[in-house]
This record gives sequence, structure tokens and C-alpha cells, in this order.
Amino acid sequence: MSAQTIHALFLATASRFPNNPFVTVLPSTAAVYGIDPGEISYAQMADWVEAKRQAYASAGICPGDRIGILVENRPVYFVHWFALNALGASLVPINPDLRQAELAYMIGHSEMRLAVVLENRREDLLAAAAEAGRVLPIIGPDDAVPVFGTASAVLAPDANTEAALLYTSGTTGRPKGCVLTNTYFLNAGSWYRDQGGYIALNDGSERMLTPLPLFHMNAMATSTMAMLTVGGCLCVLDRFHPRQWWSDVAAFRATIVHYLGVMPPMLMNAPATEADNKTGVRFGFGAGVDRRLHAAFEARFGFPLIEAWAMTETGGGAVIVANRDPRHVGTNCFGRPGPETDVRVVADDGADAETETPGELLVRRSGPDPRHGFFSAYLKDASAIDEAWQGGWFHTGDVVRQDADGYLYFVDRKKNVIRRSGENISAVEVESVLMQHPGIAAVAVAAVPDPLRGDEVFACIVLKSDGDRSEGEAVAFDITQFCLKRLAYYKAPGYIAFVEQLPLTSTQKIQRGALKDLVAERAASPATISTVHLKKRAS
Repeated sequence: MSAQTIHALFLATASRFPNNPFVTVLPSTAAVYGIDPGEISYAQMADWVEAKRQAYASAGICPGDRIGILVENRPVYFVHWFALNALGASLVPINPDLRQAELAYMIGHSEMRLAVVLENRREDLLAAAAEAGRVLPIIGPDDAVPVFGTASAVLAPDANTEAALLYTSGTTGRPKGCVLTNTYFLNAGSWYRDQGGYIALNDGSERMLTPLPLFHMNAMATSTMAMLTVGGCLCVLDRFHPRQWWSDVAAFRATIVHYLGVMPPMLMNAPATEADNKTGVRFGFGAGVDRRLHAAFEARFGFPLIEAWAMTETGGGAVIVANRDPRHVGTNCFGRPGPETDVRVVADDGADAETETPGELLVRRSGPDPRHGFFSAYLKDASAIDEAWQGGWFHTGDVVRQDADGYLYFVDRKKNVIRRSGENISAVEVESVLMQHPGIAAVAVAAVPDPLRGDEVFACIVLKSDGDRSEGEAVAFDITQFCLKRLAYYKAPGYIAFVEQLPLTSTQKIQRGALKDLVAERAASPATISTVHLKKRAS
């Protein structure tokens, strides 16, 4: 019988490959985190997971409980995740860049029962819990688990049990909590294992390097589950360090790397060396590479960058990947749907778009269950999931075009979401926080192209006092600092333009199309103030 839970798959793989390394901590990451470098075998991880499982079970943790975790990309993340999964509890990963208002929302919305948090963030979580009106026990990664009582007799977790709750930004101003089951994760791993072509995986010998955060679907589901499925080794960096990247690739002896579109331009900016095409990497897997750099990167570094499309909501249920020839390098092509994925490209009127005509991408799983492998719900938002699945198709909000041979090309995002360095930012959420500033009368936020980050946050602001506008840069810096105290650093405006008025509808809503034109105009104006240098990750 195949594994029904993440924990069961982990144990099965640990039985097959007990001495294989499961996780490697490189010296560069160990130095940042203050932990020991080295490899952790499947057998060693299994022992740690079992000890933690017993601790959670003795404390009364049971199916349906949600446990928050903020430990960044440390190996202890897997210990807690797998142990909780064994009991049917759900992990709620917390982005360490979130600040009090965001944390308070997540704590209240998820109704997490406990949070496992790094010591330097304990007070932040306590303050956020207080703002949310919840009493939240908070422990360190290695602390004893407080006793909640004795768990009553319950059914063992299965494939449909919630395994994680991942928050993703939407267009409503509040992040949505995506409920992800064991099936979601297991399917993500088996999808990767079965694809073949340029991304074929070898059983028991792969070494995958990723700088992506474990609170995102890519590292948590795609990378982790792929390695669990084939008994490979995962190396999760603390984050992407351009100057250290190739040294880390060599030190880990990586066979696979995962990337975001922001990475190739930075790596291409470094001086060329004779070692560039001797990395040992077979392929990179990611999305968003600049089409103008795609071929040049592959020629210089000697391995293909395989572009793919997926969302937190789709998981492995509907992934499209350019893993076979022709890949149409340099064209924004992300492949052709496989037999497991049904696709439609629809115009604004809901009719199928003509070949080569842009339209919204709709997807579903082929076969009797169109939602197989997808997220199961938006927590506490049934209307949102009904809207997303209108007509039996998942509406992605991405605008694409499809050629006569079925290949798909990314065009733009229909939803009002800014994508900066792989992070989805809700314009409405940023606008809501900016409107709390005492000097702002009105504001509209949109994306502006950025050569390294994909998008940057651009804010058009109407001030309450014309006199303040004369101070220009000082006012803009004050507004940005105001945001940085309330939002993750990447959500704060990178550019601010002070305007007399915003383009509004007759019902006083922002005209997003006209705003896009205004932003394009103001982005070229010398009066626009750059605040990008203020946007730094908090230590």
C-alpha cells in the first residue's frame, strides 16, 4: 500500500535509504544560523522526528490542530513538520519578514494552537497574538512542548488530512489561507518523479540545492517532496547569495538547482571564469527567467533552465513545464500541458481565445477528479474558492497565449498582484497600510518593471497638505519607514510619486487600467522618488 501521509513516505524512504543524506547544511548557511554544518542522514532525521512525535503526542496534539512555525530554513523545520504530520496536525509556516499586523492576522485567522519560534522573534509573536486577542503558547525549536491535555481517541491521519496551511496574497487585501492535504504534497513529489525529459530524477542519488524559503510551496512541496520520493538529498540555503552561489553549488555537489527569475541576471553580471561550465549541475528548475538572458545563461553555465508554471493553489495537480524539446528558449514559453492537465485559454467574455491571442489561463486535473492534487479550500472563505473554480475550471488570473502546437507563453498577470523577487504582494494590502499614515489623503499602488526583481512596488500618493509635498524626499522616506514598521520589507513602496489626484471610477474606486498608465508616466519622471535603498530585510 502506498504512503497516505508525508510522514509515512518519509519513513518508507528512510527504510530504503537509511544512510543516504536527507539534508545538508553548508558552512555558509551554518555560519548565518549559528548551527553545525554537515549532512543529516535519513536514519538520523527519523530518530529526531520520532522523538518529537512522542513529545507532541504526550502533550495532547491531535488531528486538526494547527501549529505555527518560524524557524527560517533550518533543518529543525522538517523535524517538527514530519512529527506533527504523523499525528494529523497541520503546519502553518510563518514568513520571518512579516511584522505585527500581518502576524496578528495570521494567528487569528488560522487559530493556531501553538507556535514554534526562534528566540529573537518570541516577543514579536506574543505582541501579535495579543493584538489578535488570542493566548498563544510559544516555544523555541528545541523546547519542551507544553501539555494541552490528553488527546482523545481519533482516526489515524490519511491522504485527505490537512498537512499544512500556506498563506498566499490575493487581490482582496488579506492573504488567503490555502488548506493543503497530504495528497497535495504526495502528488507534488510523484509529479516531479514521473516527468522525465530534462528534469528526470535518479533514484537515491540526486542532490538538490534551493535558496527558496520553506514557507513557500516551491521549497516545501516541490523540492522537499521530490527528494523524499526518490531518496535524494536537499540543501536549503538561508537565502540566495549571488557571490556565494557557485561556491555553494560546488561544496554541495549539486545535481539540480531551483531558481527564481531574479537570480540569473545577478549571476550573469559576475565576471566570466573558466569554471563557469563545469558546475556538475544537470538542470535548473524555476520560473521567470528573463527571455533575453535565457540562452546566454545556458551557453555560459552549461545546463538548461527549465521554465515551469504552477501556483500554491494548483500544487502538482496542474503544473506545466518546458521539460522537452522544443523549449522555445527566449520566448517566455513555459511548456505544453501534459496528459494529466486540462487547459483552456479564455477571453474576457469567457469564450475560448483564438490561437496566439492572450487570455486567462484556466486549468484542472484530467480524469474523474478535476481538483486532484490542488489545494482543498481557502480557509474560512468558501465564496472565494467557488469563484476560483467557476464552471469547473480553476481560474488562475494569469494571462497567457497558446500557439498552434499547444505551447503556452506567459504574457501578464490579470490579478492586481505585484510579484517582486518571487513574493506576491497585494496592492490593496499595501494601500490599506499606507492610508493609516496621518499625512496621506489617498493612495494607489501598482507594479513597475524592475530589471532584477521582476516588479517593484510603485505608490501614487495624494497628500493631505500641499506644503508637505515641497519637502519631497523627506516625506517619501518617512512614508516608507512607516510601512517598513508594519509590513514585510518587500511590500513597502520602492518608488513614490506625489500626485494631485488618482484615476477613480464614478463609484470612487481606483481605475486600475488608468493607474497603470499613470505609473508608467510617473516612473519616467525625475520628480518620482526612489526608496528602494530603504527596503532591507530586517536582521
